[in-house]
Amino acid sequence: MTDPFDVLKSLLDDRYTCRQFLPDEVPAADIVSLLELAQRTPSWCNTQPWQVVVTSGEATARFKKALAEHLLVRPQEPDIAFPAAYSGDYQARRRECGFQLYDSVGISKDDGEARLRQMLRNFELFDAPHVAIVTTEVDLGIYGAVDCGLWVSNFLLGAQALGLAAAPQAALAGYSPFLHDHFGIPGNRQVVVGISFGYADSAHPINQFRTSRAPVPEVAILLDK
Repeated sequence: MTDPFDVLKSLLDDRYTCRQFLPDEVPAADIVSLLELAQRTPSWCNTQPWQVVVTSGEATARFKKALAEHLLVRPQEPDIAFPAAYSGDYQARRRECGFQLYDSVGISKDDGEARLRQMLRNFELFDAPHVAIVTTEVDLGIYGAVDCGLWVSNFLLGAQALGLAAAPQAALAGYSPFLHDHFGIPGNRQVVVGISFGYADSAHPINQFRTSRAPVPEVAILLDK
């Protein structure tokens, strides 16, 4: 009998943020199955604050084209404020991830133009055939966003279980007014994050590196008295 702990550990160990996708679309039935899995996410008072827009086919192509045009003329304006600063361990972990990413595709630390081009790949969805835009209810405040974070985690694990790859992207949420307009998201909703997903191009070098995790003693205090 398969140990559930081993199954979950394997999903967590194997999952990574995919930054290059194949063009093949995910069958609609599999997308529905993925959403059904994520729908089991717990939430405060079972409010289930998440609402999600998912694109496929022409809808994805139209979104990428419109977003590329929008980037040229408008600054970032997220519904939920981005981090004010990164310092200490948080900055060190962020840098480690960034350096691994650039090293994987041969971009030197002093090549600002190449780094910018790679950053802009976020807005091309890394060539993913699908994107999910996750929103929360404004009146539920920060805890609505926290519940959406739980939903995102289950979406990512569900994708891994289904043989799919995904990339959660705060970068997309940086253009929240555009997302509201493009997808008809009402003003009582806040954009939390976007998730590009599909099938990984597993041979691409950018999908070869893996980020580290801090050891438990660095992040947890265990009390027994």
